[in-house]
Amino acid sequence: MNLLLASASPRRKQLLLAAGVSLSGIRAPAIDESPRPGERPLAYVRRMAREKALAILAEEPLLTADTVVHQAGVIFDKPRDPEHARQLLSGLSGRWHQVSTAWALRQPGGDPQVRVCTSRVLFRHLSPAEVEAYVLLGEGADKAGGYAVQGLGASLVDRVSGSYTNVIGLPLPQVLEHLALAGIHPSVELP
Repeated sequence: MNLLLASASPRRKQLLLAAGVSLSGIRAPAIDESPRPGERPLAYVRRMAREKALAILAEEPLLTADTVVHQAGVIFDKPRDPEHARQLLSGLSGRWHQVSTAWALRQPGGDPQVRVCTSRVLFRHLSPAEVEAYVLLGEGADKAGGYAVQGLGASLVDRVSGSYTNVIGLPLPQVLEHLALAGIHPSVELP
């Protein structure tokens, strides 16, 4: 059974295809992704996954996802500009933070089933020169928290507790389990 991926993230597409999930297409929902005043990170990410699933009409199973980096209840969004990227990375330096991904699976005509996975990430202590060098690379410019753990941003990370693929943008084992419960199985068996 094919799956429609409602996400503009090339990383989510790559993860699903690498796991053998057949995608019928990719459509990015157009919704307002602004957090509501006082909205907590987990409530926000759940709402985003649900709203994205409801924003697209599909005649096949639909998967959406949203990832948020947060620390002490504060959302570390995508950097607005290089100065904001420096602030984000400096705020994460030497500290633990959480990466939460909510995904929603919606069958045609049904309500979205939303799940969440949270991983903990410890950044090593970063010097101002390291922060500046990473910002100048531009790798984290469109990523929550301002870094990409699947790229050179891996050098910023000391430890990941929980799902590593969640930190990339989709907790693959948990999503595959959710898909299997809905009768959607990878087209190739993994060893």
